[in-house]
Amino acid sequence: MQYNYLGNTGLVVSELCFGTMTFGGEGMWTAIGEQQQEEADKLIKTSIDAGINFIDTANVYSFGQSETILGNSIKNLDLNRNELVIATKARGSMGDDHNNEGLSRFHIFNSVNKSLKRLQIDHIDILYVHGVDSGTPVREIMRSLNDVVNSGKVRYIGVCNWPAWMVMKAQGIARQEGWHEFKAMQYFYSLSGRDAEDALIPLAESEELGFMPWSPLAGGFLSGKYTRDNEKAGDGSRRDEFDFPPIDKEQAYDIVEVMEFIADSHGATVAEVALAWVRVQSGITSTIIGAKNIEQLESNLSSIDIAFTEEELEKLDEISATPDRYPFWMENFQDTDRRLKAEEAED
Repeated sequence: MQYNYLGNTGLVVSELCFGTMTFGGEGMWTAIGEQQQEEADKLIKTSIDAGINFIDTANVYSFGQSETILGNSIKNLDLNRNELVIATKARGSMGDDHNNEGLSRFHIFNSVNKSLKRLQIDHIDILYVHGVDSGTPVREIMRSLNDVVNSGKVRYIGVCNWPAWMVMKAQGIARQEGWHEFKAMQYFYSLSGRDAEDALIPLAESEELGFMPWSPLAGGFLSGKYTRDNEKAGDGSRRDEFDFPPIDKEQAYDIVEVMEFIADSHGATVAEVALAWVRVQSGITSTIIGAKNIEQLESNLSSIDIAFTEEELEKLDEISATPDRYPFWMENFQDTDRRLKAEEAED
């Protein structure tokens, strides 16, 4: 297991992050996973034994059950809290009350207090805002996040699923006011979902933010179970019931075919190839993996052993490429000459 700095924080995290979205199982979350305490303890122990020190959850995962189970696992396994980096999130609806959702100061502080109680810890290492809240001004959100860090209940703040312009607006406000800024970004990124390369990953690299891809297997579509001849896994896979995140499935089938060839040459699985590709991309800090059982987790963990050839990376890049959107194609068209000169100067 390799370890990377989380942006410019000096905090060190494992190149794989264990995600606990499969813990619990309530409502829509049953399609993703229903792992209860005994199973969760085994998965957490296997992850820690493999060198993972970074664990990701969210208050909204099974409406608090995921956090509760994770907190119990830390206690049951007698894990050293000081050796773990625990991330959770706030934004989603946690009940019917009008103020039990969003990114108001009211909800952020309430969410943090409840998460700490469920997790049985005294601070959250990374608190992500788990999506956009059009009802709360960005300035108000950043002020509240600054204050929750100053309270000692949160160490660092991060952002999930905001557009790039909004992240930079928030950073600008925080910088101007001397408030705590975002230090981490968590976004969908996979071979069949490379939109983050347009603006989000370049933003993370420019601002020295940690970048954590979620759903690197595109909700299981890149697990190897789905092909043109097998559109349903039929084994309880979440894509069969919860077809998310949206992807171009025709292109994804092409990607899987290329990955099958590469997987055979490495004695690996298609899923391992998909995870390995995300891990080696520019700007990636820690890839979030999840698992429903030990076998699946061990396979995901072994993805760190895959070393691609240049030819393999070129094939994967070519088959998964999508046309540049404006203004990115215009940027590439207009700035080629200056970029080449800048690269020559660096050499």
